Amino acid sequence: MSDLLDLAIAAHGGWERWEQISGLKAHINAGGTVWHVKQWPGAYADIHCSINTREPHTEFTPFLKAGQHCVWEPGSTSVVADDGQLIERRENPRAAFEGHTIPTPWDQQHLIYFTGYAMWTYLTTPFLFKMPGFKSEEVDPWDENGETWRRLKVTFPESVPSHSTVQTFYFDESGLLRRHDYSVEIMGGTTSANYASDHKTFDGLVFPTKRKVYSADADNRPILDRVAIDIDILDIKAV
Repeated sequence: MSDLLDLAIAAHGGWERWEQISGLKAHINAGGTVWHVKQWPGAYADIHCSINTREPHTEFTPFLKAGQHCVWEPGSTSVVADDGQLIERRENPRAAFEGHTIPTPWDQQHLIYFTGYAMWTYLTTPFLFKMPGFKSEEVDPWDENGETWRRLKVTFPESVPSHSTVQTFYFDESGLLRRHDYSVEIMGGTTSANYASDHKTFDGLVFPTKRKVYSADADNRPILDRVAIDIDILDIKAV
């Protein structure tokens, strides 16, 4: 049996530390061409993200304007006033992407759904792979820029929405995440290579603080002339 998952969890702070927390609060700045294509430029340029580390749940505040935040869960997306009043809600939000392709514009509920599951996945990697229903197996290593990265193919359970059911995670010799491949199914399918770098320790846990997402070519190499999504994590606190 492969030891890669255990190596990755240890490199990112260890399972014992992860079990001591129930959530994370992150200050992020996200840019890239996708937000312009989807007609939401600057929507996540300076925003605070909170996730539940025990189950899929993400909130962003302030969402689009002061005085309100948004909530993502697998079965619904919502815009909520800071006093708790529900402003807008969508049930079964993934179904609302039927027929979408990359150029299809999004409404605010589409935006909440995509960013909610994406940030939940990014902030919980690699620990979420030990949650019930996840399956992982080590596949052939990958050579990139003179380094050899070990790869973990992960199958997500139906109860945890994400970019695609099967995703591949690349780890360096120390076990740190360096790349993450997937197809964005709700955009009609993509070939995406998400690079993770500038790892830092926050409250005893290690996270990549920079992510850049590119399209990948037929040889699985990134097409570097355009950054689809660019995420800077400015701070993280465990709760």
